[in-house]
Amino acid sequence: MPPPPVGHQLSAGVAPPSPPAGNQLSPMPCRQSPRRSRRRTSCGCGTRSRPKPAAMPSPSRRWRATSTPPCCPTRPSPLLSFHLANKLSSSTLLSTLLYDIFLQLFSTHPNLGAAAVADMLAVRHRDPACESFSHCLLNYKGFLAVQAHRVSHILWSQARRPLALALQSRISDVFAVDIHPAARIGKGILLDHATGVVVGETAVIGNNVSILHHVTLGGTGKAIGDRHPKIGDGIGAGSLVLIDVPPRTTAVGNPARLIGGKGCPSKHEDIPGESMDHTSFISQWSDYVI
Repeated sequence: MPPPPVGHQLSAGVAPPSPPAGNQLSPMPCRQSPRRSRRRTSCGCGTRSRPKPAAMPSPSRRWRATSTPPCCPTRPSPLLSFHLANKLSSSTLLSTLLYDIFLQLFSTHPNLGAAAVADMLAVRHRDPACESFSHCLLNYKGFLAVQAHRVSHILWSQARRPLALALQSRISDVFAVDIHPAARIGKGILLDHATGVVVGETAVIGNNVSILHHVTLGGTGKAIGDRHPKIGDGIGAGSLVLIDVPPRTTAVGNPARLIGGKGCPSKHEDIPGESMDHTSFISQWSDYVI
């Protein structure tokens, strides 16, 4: 019987022939990475189970818990800075430049964040069309125009006036709201609709003021100096305001007139800038006095 072919069959108990001297092969190193090795040994199926991340509370739950929007007044607001920078960017004002400016000023001036929170609460509470804080933050151009103006006002006070004026121009182009960088604005401000709002250089707007569309706080002449009105706590709608508006009063018309007359203007028991009450003082539409 011919012998079996070498390498194909081995008799039981017979060791395989050893290779010739000098041609012995060393065992090949394992090319498996330690990371893959750990992954294979961590589970019998060759995959590693990963722990599930902790569930984060929803934004609405966080708002209910804190009663304020998620923008903390003591910390910079990257979201607001990012949103404003992209809204106001142009070929000469790059979004990256604006983002750095907004974020730096929000970081060094905590009052900007506090004022933004107060404005957001004002919009949410006074405007029934505002569905959520995110709606205000992302889509309300009156709110965004006021926040951008506060940054331009700081730039103006820091003698960085060309940049402040360039930012004012972009705010006017994008939001149709023209506010001079030198104008001073309080907090808790609502610019409802906001289209056509004009605020002059020396104008002052107090706290908890609501201003509707096409309101002009205009100057009284071309002389240099204090020439613009000062607004307390009141409402103006479609008005050209050339005189000071006392607190807790309402001014309407073009030019604006105080409800109840200049000598004895009607003063509301509550703050009209918060109640948004436009008609309770009118007994009959045909004979009310302006």
